[in-house]
Amino acid sequence: MSKVEDVQIAGGSFITEDIHYNQVFTAEDFSEEHQMIAKTTEDFVEKEILSLGEEGEKLNYDLTLQVIKKAGDVGILGASLPEEYGGLGLEGIRFALMKEKLNTQSAALTMPIGGHIGIGMLPITFFGTKHQREKYLTRLQTGDITTAFALTEPQSGTDASSIKTNAYLSEDGKYYILNGSKVFITNAGFADIFIVFAKLDGKDFSTFIVERQWDGVSIGPEEDKMGLKASSTCSMTFEDVKVPVENLLGEPGKGHIFAFNVLNFGRLSVGAGCLGNTKNTIYHSAAYANERVQFGKKISSFPLIAKKLAEMNMKAYVLESMVYRTAHLFDKGLKELDFNDSNVGEKSRKAVGEYMMECSINKVFGSETLDFAVDEGLQIHGGYGYMKEYPIEGLYRDSRIKRIFEGTSEMNRMFITNTVIRKLKKGKFRALEDALARVQETFTADNQTPSHDGALSRENELLSKTKELFTYLLSYALDVFEETLEDEQEVTSNFGDIIILMFAIESAVKRTEKIIAERGEEAAQYVMKMTTVYVQEAFEDVIDFAKEIAAAMFDGDELHQQLQKITENTFFIPINTILFKREIAQKVIDSESYSM
Repeated sequence: MSKVEDVQIAGGSFITEDIHYNQVFTAEDFSEEHQMIAKTTEDFVEKEILSLGEEGEKLNYDLTLQVIKKAGDVGILGASLPEEYGGLGLEGIRFALMKEKLNTQSAALTMPIGGHIGIGMLPITFFGTKHQREKYLTRLQTGDITTAFALTEPQSGTDASSIKTNAYLSEDGKYYILNGSKVFITNAGFADIFIVFAKLDGKDFSTFIVERQWDGVSIGPEEDKMGLKASSTCSMTFEDVKVPVENLLGEPGKGHIFAFNVLNFGRLSVGAGCLGNTKNTIYHSAAYANERVQFGKKISSFPLIAKKLAEMNMKAYVLESMVYRTAHLFDKGLKELDFNDSNVGEKSRKAVGEYMMECSINKVFGSETLDFAVDEGLQIHGGYGYMKEYPIEGLYRDSRIKRIFEGTSEMNRMFITNTVIRKLKKGKFRALEDALARVQETFTADNQTPSHDGALSRENELLSKTKELFTYLLSYALDVFEETLEDEQEVTSNFGDIIILMFAIESAVKRTEKIIAERGEEAAQYVMKMTTVYVQEAFEDVIDFAKEIAAAMFDGDELHQQLQKITENTFFIPINTILFKREIAQKVIDSESYSM
């Protein structure tokens, strides 16, 4: 395992600052402990879930609870909990790794485990009192009790601030009286406790730990879902539920902070889970392509089939680079948390909230990478992919919800851009402020043909061009739209896409640079080719988003001038991606697995 510099990196700093590959954690940096938890999780899925066969793809409360309990017995449920409460210690890498490995097989029954260890337990971990942690976490990490996260309501999905569930303090001051309803609650059919969000006295967004057996708690019927058939999803109602005051989670009026910061981890979790699903899709698709014969040949020998496998593998490599880079960002702050400190909730908020932009990026890129992979995977299977006997059919159905989980991808795209805008308004993004002040003068084409002598020098140049182009366009957008920029959803979405691609390009480039430094260029040829192809195609997408933004801001001669300037400043000589993709695909075909 190579050394990763122990430095605190500010959230969003990748937009303006260059980073050295030694500051980036990659999958090649896993410790022996990481390898152990990965194998423990994979073995658990194979032994306790895949062995169930078709029964493991059906909703069965008793079976689900048995599986969760077994996960607790082998330490999976507590692997990312503080040591004081029976865990191995808070760590982003371990958390992401478990989420990936829980999803490396076609098993919907892993969903209840993921919900339990993620947004179910994390609110109590980060924001609970010592009494609440001792009362609930010790039993949650063994699987003796289970939990669920209850935020969404019939009229407030993405717009969580508009929830109607209400609570008020009883006259004797001993209880909060809770009324309202929730929908689409994962694990609701069997969970013992619920993290419930409500408005105290109709205004102060607050969080409560609610136990299932309390009077007034009602669970609705199971939803008949498109996918994830083995997971429980129900509505809930609360009718004059008496919640003891000691079950208020954190301070009144801080519930939105708890919800949004826990969802940050949830978004990283979605990205990690999608990575596991994507690798699984590559395996099934490559194996089928090697088995299926048409026109006297294995279909894996057809270039258009091979191209699909190459693109799936390439995007999985980029996603893997992003997930573990992001997971590591949390670790310095998490390791400094002292759960005997009365102010640990506020420190948790800062540690987790710092990287909300990066987490949204992982959620969007991960869910859309998976959707791309399962769609192409089903296409490789042809008509057989539409049949339930083939795993790709379930992967295809189960993937679709990932673009909706933890905030829709549309909302997250706008959130990424609006986070940048709000940080600028608050004076918390000085590096970008400085860049914005000079970019309109410095954004000029270099007419010299670049030499690109060093490994990945071309890719680093395109990365720099992406950052400069983003800053250039944002400088105009802030002037053109002024205070209404956040309302220009098409524009903020495009800016969000450029930021996502910027992070993806940089994550892949820095990981590959690290591999080159450790193994040498000859041994790193395969990942170099994947990085080269991905960066070129991603940069072409950046240019398309940029031109659409420009067309929204300018017209006539000014638009023509701006488009010409964008074209001049983004010019590059393309490489033969067809040839590279054939070489990338061959390794996937030979190994019948994700390859790097």
